[in-house]
Amino acid sequence: MEAPVLFEKKNAAAVITLNRPERRNSINQALLTHLYNYLDEAARSSDVNVVIITGNGKSFCSGIDLSVIGTDDLFDPRNDGRDMPDVFADCKKPIIGAVNGHAITGGFEIALNCDFLIASELASFADTHVKVGIHPGWGMTQLLQQAVGQRMAKQMSFTGQFVHAAEALRIGLVNEVVPHENLLPRCMEIAGQISSVNLTMLPTIKGLIECRNRATHDEACSHERFGFRKFVEENLKK
Repeated sequence: MEAPVLFEKKNAAAVITLNRPERRNSINQALLTHLYNYLDEAARSSDVNVVIITGNGKSFCSGIDLSVIGTDDLFDPRNDGRDMPDVFADCKKPIIGAVNGHAITGGFEIALNCDFLIASELASFADTHVKVGIHPGWGMTQLLQQAVGQRMAKQMSFTGQFVHAAEALRIGLVNEVVPHENLLPRCMEIAGQISSVNLTMLPTIKGLIECRNRATHDEACSHERFGFRKFVEENLKK
């Protein structure tokens, strides 16, 4: 039986592939455990600069496998007290979502927890929490509106309708749409561009951008200016 998630290191990128194609890569405890383990491994690996998450088959991830609700622990799958947003946040390296097909509800939340998304022309996105009657818990209500604005997020979440790749690009949900066969090559190209920058400064920039998620504009700007002054003072000593 194949592992529910695959892991490969290629040219300083960790490629994590959700691998339950017979179940449209739906989420169970084993998939989450492997996904979190591999994100942690990538985070601590000195030979990994970027993480790419994608899916095997026609779906990126179709959401929670409804057959395991009530039997699998989906909120603390490793019994370490860390849930999906915690694991993603603890990885200070850029995470690219390579969305190859359907990203639905919990699978959509996996995508939204990535730093940015590159989509295949076959990709589509839907928040169906209201259709299936499941309470969101991995960031949907906050991350979606952060990506597309509150009004569009309300429309998507209130209706549960699919947004296809071209529309996802138009509303700012994804950064790029590429031919399906070019999805991973394009993500690897971007990973190479990221790997070529100053890797000491990279997590600082990532952290400064994300500071705005929990602070006002003025507070985030003050935090940046404080860091800049400290940077100048430390470099003047050299």
